[in-house]
Amino acid sequence: MENKGSDEVEKLKTKFMSAWHNVKYSWALKLKTSFSRDSPVFLLGKCYHFKAEDDDCFSQTSCEASGEDCATGNVEAFRKDFASRVWLTYREDFAPLPGSTLTSDCGWGCMLRAGQMMLAQALVLHFLGRGQNPGSAEEADAHLKEMNHRTLVSWFGDTSSAPLGLHRFVYLGQTMGKQAGDWYGPSVVAHILKKAVKKAMDPGLAGITAYVSQDCTVYSADVLDCHKAPRAGETPDDTPRNGPAPQPTPPNNRAVVILVPVRLGGERTNPVYFEFAKSVLSLEYCIGIIGGKPKQACYFVGFQDDSLIYMDPHYCQSFVNVSSSDFSLQSFHCPSPKKMPFSKMDPSCTIGFYSRSAEDYERISEELSKLLQPSAKEKYPAFTFMQGHSRDYDLSAGLNPGKREWPFIRDKPRIVTTAGDFVLL
Repeated sequence: MENKGSDEVEKLKTKFMSAWHNVKYSWALKLKTSFSRDSPVFLLGKCYHFKAEDDDCFSQTSCEASGEDCATGNVEAFRKDFASRVWLTYREDFAPLPGSTLTSDCGWGCMLRAGQMMLAQALVLHFLGRGQNPGSAEEADAHLKEMNHRTLVSWFGDTSSAPLGLHRFVYLGQTMGKQAGDWYGPSVVAHILKKAVKKAMDPGLAGITAYVSQDCTVYSADVLDCHKAPRAGETPDDTPRNGPAPQPTPPNNRAVVILVPVRLGGERTNPVYFEFAKSVLSLEYCIGIIGGKPKQACYFVGFQDDSLIYMDPHYCQSFVNVSSSDFSLQSFHCPSPKKMPFSKMDPSCTIGFYSRSAEDYERISEELSKLLQPSAKEKYPAFTFMQGHSRDYDLSAGLNPGKREWPFIRDKPRIVTTAGDFVLL
């Protein structure tokens, strides 16, 4: 009887919290976000200029000088590009999450959703390339493209069978001491993403894997090993015993999602890293940054001047049954970007990159190494590249955990508010 009474209390608590979060987050889609006509806008490696037609010559000159892929004077192109990114937000009324009675992630799952969005962008690059808009249906092969688009979105569905869904993430988080309802930091989410991709049994995900850096260091030999296909019959050593059959052996050169947890300062983001963050978000193989404000995560996809452009998961939507062949895609795309000053960004974040092949990685590591060169201002690079494997270095001989210095300093929580839609000034 006691257990039954306790279960009823937990159910009532869950219903109450779900109702409260629904009221709190279901309307929070923003009002207006201002964009300047005089400054370029970067979105995941693409540069847009919102200048009038008679300014085309000046804009084209600045594009050529920056070496970026620019779209001059086309506001609608930027709008379509942003709206076509996969948007994953709080949901409610799905099946209870593993180890809990929770049927919604409102109020606590924002970092997991931000991680899903970053991984979705990697998959868009993997299957479509940066030049394609997964939400568009204008091409001759629109039907086939929509099918691929639906398949990609379905991998992130809120069901226990979805390989990259919230239920899967929470299940994997339990192996790291996390439970449904807990706060997940960007570093923890990076490791959950890695586990989810490596364990995914869907044949469509066989050609991609993930790597997480160690202590702000990317070990090149480890990444190159990830690019190689496993030997015949080899399976992940943490595959559930009663799980589905192992996925087919991937091609000889798998793509790798490279995830780099970093800390860009002490209690606040150090301004010296602003230019680095801009440089990273200007790269075509960057899949964005997950971070945000303390206890309020978001997915950074670009910038204008000293403001970050981001996708906000803090919007409560109803569960969508992605197993249906014609499920609606509308709620998986956001028409309105948000902006936030760099100075408000929490220093803890995870940067993501997509490497299609071993050759691609060599180029990426070379370009990023140049960006990471210490300067008079940036004495400490955000992260580094090292040759060889991580096992070749004595990682246990680091600083005493009780006396760790940058970049391991922890932040005090801060509360900040934002606003919202899309206006040109």
